[in-house]
Amino acid sequence: MFFYKIKDKVAFSFNRYDEFNEISESEAIEALNEKDLIYFLTALDPKSSRRSFAISDHSLLFLTKEDLSLLASPEDKNYEIRDWILSKINFRKIMAINTSYHNWKSVLEHDPPVKWKINLAGLGDVGGTLLTGLRLLGGSCISEIGIYSRSIESVTRWELEANQILDPFCGEDYPIIRGISEEELFNCHMFVFCASKNVPKVGENVGDVRLYQLDSNSKIIKQYALMARENNFNGIFAVVSDPVDLLCKVALIESNKSPQGIMDYKGLAPEQIRGYGLGVMTARAAYYASKNPKTVSFINEGRAFGPHGQGLVIANSIENYDDELSDYLTEKTLKANLEVRKAGYKPFIAPALSSGTLSIINTIKGNWHYSATFIGGVYMGAKNRLTPSGTELERLNLPQSLYKKLEATFERLAKTI
Repeated sequence: MFFYKIKDKVAFSFNRYDEFNEISESEAIEALNEKDLIYFLTALDPKSSRRSFAISDHSLLFLTKEDLSLLASPEDKNYEIRDWILSKINFRKIMAINTSYHNWKSVLEHDPPVKWKINLAGLGDVGGTLLTGLRLLGGSCISEIGIYSRSIESVTRWELEANQILDPFCGEDYPIIRGISEEELFNCHMFVFCASKNVPKVGENVGDVRLYQLDSNSKIIKQYALMARENNFNGIFAVVSDPVDLLCKVALIESNKSPQGIMDYKGLAPEQIRGYGLGVMTARAAYYASKNPKTVSFINEGRAFGPHGQGLVIANSIENYDDELSDYLTEKTLKANLEVRKAGYKPFIAPALSSGTLSIINTIKGNWHYSATFIGGVYMGAKNRLTPSGTELERLNLPQSLYKKLEATFERLAKTI
């Protein structure tokens, strides 16, 4: 094991890096206090691996390939790890950095803000509802929300209305809402993409409502992904528009293309992009589960995986997994939006708040939540949290039949884009 001092940060690796100042293990320990992060340098294929992530268990130090197994409990192998490094892992104080990325050193300079500045693009039904939720609930972790739309009237309306949502006697802060220009969009800690086109009208039969918007929304998100690249954006690129998971992949690919169309990996890192669509699927599953005595335990025992649409996997329980009950909940969840449409309305309130507002706030606070993150080349929804050392995925002892469903979903997403 080798130890290094890089930009006043302590790093270690199983690989030798001759260009850095090598130090002894005792010097590394002496340079750290309990709160300091230490960085683990590794080299993985950027096509299917993140630039950085949290080392949440010691098996991740020996990771050679990122794939679906990141969601499963690690194999019990007898790894020889120093006690002080194990302690750092237990307190989530080790960040892995993939040195295969040309700009990996920029990760060393990242300093999480106390309060976040968020910029939101798109003030339609979803964007407006999400903004309302952030204004009401985000005061403890969000300082300001910039809003952008190509409709100046819409920006004016929401700046006036949202800033007038106020409880004068609660003693709590509210994020300031401010209209911004296109040039300001990536001057923030999190960019939220809510822009959308070709949302099916109520009563319009288009098959999978979410996939219906893929072509049109891909063209829109491409523009913002290129802007993120041009601005060297180092914050979170949050995708809320449908189809969430596939648009994340589009944003990743487009931001990492050179002007000649060659992948150069100089744009957004995979872990910078997060998709927010699984929160509402979990909420819908919980709603239907509460109506059946056989599935009522879902809210405490169950999990949701996969995309915001076809390929979704709802597990009634992890410890007491049942294929039939899980398939029932999955089917009810997938059709929940159609029930709202049958009533004559577009289903945007629950998605904007459950997938959007609540999940975004939990991301900022470092709490467990559902979102799609980069796993082995695809954006796969699962329970995770954003820690100071990077994204931590929940790893579970998954039943074999459930894991096979996840494999099918993983392959489906990989083949689509």
